[in-house]
Amino acid sequence: MQVDQLKSNQGEVMDGPLLITPSAFGDERGWFFESWNQRTLDEAVGEAVVFSQDNHSRSVRGVLRGLHYQLAPEPQAKLVRSSLGSIFDVAVDIRRRSPTFGQWVGAELTAANKSQLWIPEGFAHGFLTLSDVAEVQYKARGFWNKSCERAIVWNDPDIAIDWPLEQLEGTEVSLSGKDAEAAGFRTALAAEDVFA
Repeated sequence: MQVDQLKSNQGEVMDGPLLITPSAFGDERGWFFESWNQRTLDEAVGEAVVFSQDNHSRSVRGVLRGLHYQLAPEPQAKLVRSSLGSIFDVAVDIRRRSPTFGQWVGAELTAANKSQLWIPEGFAHGFLTLSDVAEVQYKARGFWNKSCERAIVWNDPDIAIDWPLEQLEGTEVSLSGKDAEAAGFRTALAAEDVFA
């Protein structure tokens, strides 16, 4: 397994998110890899991680989900991977006291590269579906809680995520109604809908 820290859009190593690429073993019959191991993840993250639920979504090309997060008392951390197709996965630092506050990291997660993105509490998360179809599976620490749920609009100019829209081959970005109406980053700040 390889664990990498990621650099933010401003070139700073971001404390928190990790790109985790498991070792796969294959031959003419197929392949095998360990997609999650409690001890290995705990060592990589530097703390004991207890997951509360597993989620699985299926999206067609151009679907963008996010940027989602949950505030206290039920914040969520996520371990995200694509088990079919490919996505561009993003984590935005919304920890007010962090030196990378308002910055983002992104990685292409595919069924072929088997990479996973660890997104701790304190980050907004979203992904763009790049393949015709993608299935995304993620383990979550913390249960879904509607009253804690928040979202920041995907194309907020203050965050300025460089989504790889050219890979959509002319397909338009498709959003849920809730995501299309999400607040801007400055609105979230004004409402104190960020982490301390």
